[in-house]
Amino acid sequence: MNRIEERMNALKSKGEKAFITYVTAGLPSLKDTISIIKAQDEAGVDVIELGVPFSDPIADGPVIQAASLEAINNGTNIDKIFEMMKELRKDCQVPVVFMLYYNTVNHFGIKRFVETCAECGVDGIIVPDLPYEESFELREFLDLPGAPFLLPLIAPISGDRIPMLLENARGFAYCISSMGVTGQDANEFYKNTTAYLDNVRKISQIPVMMGFGIKEFKDVEPYIDHVDGCIVGTHLINIMRETNYSLDAIRDYVSGFKRALNPAK
Repeated sequence: MNRIEERMNALKSKGEKAFITYVTAGLPSLKDTISIIKAQDEAGVDVIELGVPFSDPIADGPVIQAASLEAINNGTNIDKIFEMMKELRKDCQVPVVFMLYYNTVNHFGIKRFVETCAECGVDGIIVPDLPYEESFELREFLDLPGAPFLLPLIAPISGDRIPMLLENARGFAYCISSMGVTGQDANEFYKNTTAYLDNVRKISQIPVMMGFGIKEFKDVEPYIDHVDGCIVGTHLINIMRETNYSLDAIRDYVSGFKRALNPAK
């Protein structure tokens, strides 16, 4: 079973919510990225969303754009990230999802990309600039042994497309809390977020996660009964920068958020 499914099933059996974080690969270096992932694993993170740096990250706001540019300038590329994943998997089995843009997949070679993901222990992929209707070339190879899940990205205005986006989906559904890019404030969440999340959850056969604009537990608390977990990205990048990538600060943030999501009963 895929690591994402294993983790989601374990959480469901305990009645717990998932906490997922985003980090940019190669920030501040690939060696440090391994340490940052391991620190979060120790602190109880459930899934790591690993951003593959790209020159034009259209779904991301200024903070992650800057992180991506810095990582590229440091020499980070998809080949080196795959090598990093091999090193990580020697002693860390936290589920890892690549968040990347389709140009990277296409340039690498679609079949080769899927095969290398399987070889290196990548459990899922999110491709925000790949519409469902144009994903057939990638989906053709997702039945290969050990292939990553293509996680559905659902927007507040997906509407009648939601059943199509969720058809045969595995892993978890990534529900965007607001229109626009990553890093917005919670006060910019979609005005009918609760109804939107309930609609997705009614249709979905997989766990439903909420992301974009979440910094602290209070941001997701009003919706916690309508989702199976949440995703934090921009705020964690800011914490890492502000603390000079302190592993203790990263652990404290992750463990604190995880406890808030799952208070002792």
